[in-house]
Amino acid sequence: MSEDIRKPLITRTDEDVRTSSSSSSSSSSSSEIIKPFQRTEVEDEENSPVEQVALTVPITDDPTLPVLTFRMWVLGSLSCALLSFLNQFFWYRTEPLSITAISAQIAVVPLGQLMAAKLSTRVFFKGTRFEFTMNPGPFNVKEHVLITIFANSGAGSVYAIHVVTVVKVFYKKHISFFVSLLVVMTTQVLGFGWAGIFRRYLVEPAAMWWPANLVQVSLFRALHEKEEREKGSMTRTQFFLVAFICSFAYYVFPGYLFQMLTSMSWICWIFPRSILAQQLGSGLYGLGIGALGFDWSTISSYLGSPLASPWFATANVAAGFVLVMYVLTPLCYWLNLFKAKNFPIFSDDMFTEDGLVYNITAIIDSNFHLDIAAYDREGHLYLSTFFAMTYGVGFAALTATIVHVMLFHGREIWEQSKSSFSEKKMDVHTRLMSKYRQVPEWWFVSILIGNIAVTIFACQYYNEQLQLPWWGVLLACAIAISFTLPIGIITAITNQSPGLNIITEYIIGYIYPGYPVANMCFKVYGYISMTQAITFLQDFKLGHYMKIPPRTMFMAQVVGTVIAAFVYLGTAWWLMETIPDICEDTSSVWTCPSDTVFYDASVIWGLIGPRRIFGDLGQYAAINWFFLLGAVAPVLVWLAAKAFPQQEWISLINMPILIGATGMMPPATAVNYTTWILVGFLSGFVVYRYRPEWWQRHNYVLSGALDAGLAFMGVLLYMCLGLEEVSLSWWGNDLDGCPMATCPTAKGIVVKDCPVFT
Repeated sequence: MSEDIRKPLITRTDEDVRTSSSSSSSSSSSSEIIKPFQRTEVEDEENSPVEQVALTVPITDDPTLPVLTFRMWVLGSLSCALLSFLNQFFWYRTEPLSITAISAQIAVVPLGQLMAAKLSTRVFFKGTRFEFTMNPGPFNVKEHVLITIFANSGAGSVYAIHVVTVVKVFYKKHISFFVSLLVVMTTQVLGFGWAGIFRRYLVEPAAMWWPANLVQVSLFRALHEKEEREKGSMTRTQFFLVAFICSFAYYVFPGYLFQMLTSMSWICWIFPRSILAQQLGSGLYGLGIGALGFDWSTISSYLGSPLASPWFATANVAAGFVLVMYVLTPLCYWLNLFKAKNFPIFSDDMFTEDGLVYNITAIIDSNFHLDIAAYDREGHLYLSTFFAMTYGVGFAALTATIVHVMLFHGREIWEQSKSSFSEKKMDVHTRLMSKYRQVPEWWFVSILIGNIAVTIFACQYYNEQLQLPWWGVLLACAIAISFTLPIGIITAITNQSPGLNIITEYIIGYIYPGYPVANMCFKVYGYISMTQAITFLQDFKLGHYMKIPPRTMFMAQVVGTVIAAFVYLGTAWWLMETIPDICEDTSSVWTCPSDTVFYDASVIWGLIGPRRIFGDLGQYAAINWFFLLGAVAPVLVWLAAKAFPQQEWISLINMPILIGATGMMPPATAVNYTTWILVGFLSGFVVYRYRPEWWQRHNYVLSGALDAGLAFMGVLLYMCLGLEEVSLSWWGNDLDGCPMATCPTAKGIVVKDCPVFT
């Protein structure tokens, strides 16, 4: 099994599938199962030195293929805008859906082919420098790649929107649309500067191979290879349409008619009056034992599509989830550490010592700053057991990532990094790309300097709204530029990307406590600008593999980023202005789980400050021991792997993934994990191992179709029923059916609608 797990997720041609399936028995080795295509000795001599790249990425290029076409601009802009709107639209919901670029990557193929078949081939301004045609020929792979780059700009989320939402909705303070736009735009664009500075080290060398890109390269090949429908089967396009229609039709049940499908917590139904049973069984407010969600948004909301996760990663996440959720959390709760029984076992709220929700507005003065006297009157801020453990796990994951990479990949990173900096010989992909005009470095430097200047101006001129002083901007930029190269190298080689969110919050929290907006802004400029740089570099490498002209890539990224910034902010602003009690009404689907956690972090790290929570003035100082535990854990695995080299499964234990498995909780809940792990097991282990032909042809296509169908039905339900406030009130729309899961169990704690223990 370990050999299956280790192999890269690469795609073969249909002919290879049929050949291998007909000539191999079910016991064939995994290397035979996923062999992509035959290569000649000449190809091997000049190909990439990285085996996975050599097996996946073609070593040919056709520079005559049109790239900047009318089809590309229409479909690219549409994909970017649509994904930006849908991702932000679903971001505020209890089960947010993150629609990846893979959905657009699949969906635009029939549209591109339709445009190629129907658009006029007339040439406009013939004979001039402005000559163009709306239809230069068949829809080609380079157009498709550029459309996907556009879509990447709208995929995921824009982190800076959290700042706007928290200030407007949670703190109920003023922040203008213009200032919000400045924060969003500068945060997104700042990463261009770091990416431009380091692209020669992180894109051009063959050693920097960016494993995540190989999945998309494989999908591009699958979608553009000529495919003939076999008798009794469907083409990928036909399969996508069928799965899309089914997903679209089904979501009317969990999305409107029978919302309990989001979390089926059957233990609560058996023991409707037991707090313990509901703490154990609730999928949304408890440990989620036995809880399942029959809703694709439940499955893919926070961890992404389980269909795209290799089994070894899914197994590590499952082990980490079980360890934290079913061992560490219950142990701390029933031992009553940090007065745990005074609060719910699982909650992202903040509490007073007597179990009541903390009144944050009472400790904020008129200058939007911490009122220390009021804080002393209100008392210490407490967290639920799981929320406190989440920060501990975050501390451990940070040090575990550093130590794991040093032990398991240190020599590899050092050798490959040296070759990257000193390598004079170009690999085949860099040699092919050298024929195109490169992007001048001064373009990136100009964007960087201009962006920093605008950021400093915004923070100084609008300091009442943003709170961050000019030196905070420069310190955030210093952190981002210092970490972009090492984290870029780690990501490009190991596909692991350590986060800086805790470090940035910690640093500014100690230096500049009492200013929550300053803390949030510092985090987005120091952490997210570096993350954006990594995203841009990954896109550059995708274009490098697919031979997209660099200047064309640059233009698509800039335009896509600008479109995404406007659409994300416009959508968020519209929702905040039109939905009553957004993020506050727990009975609606608009509960803003991610923004709630972001708000909590701004209170903990910014308003109150880490010293009063995790330092010498706080009650959670013991949580700092997780830093040491995280550093020790990979050492134990490394020693075990050295001591028992014949036990290959030991080397598959990835402590950063295992420890950080629950990093999305909260806002993610137990049912998100239990269902994700189950589907990931069925796809990544059962189907991948026993039905490899089906997995190769349909796995990613199914993932994209499920995303797309749910997204369109979700928007349709909101437009037709949500805006008119048409709802159904019956027991099937009780999302969890576990009302007492949030009750405390300590003696004498009085909470509304909960029994009092004496």
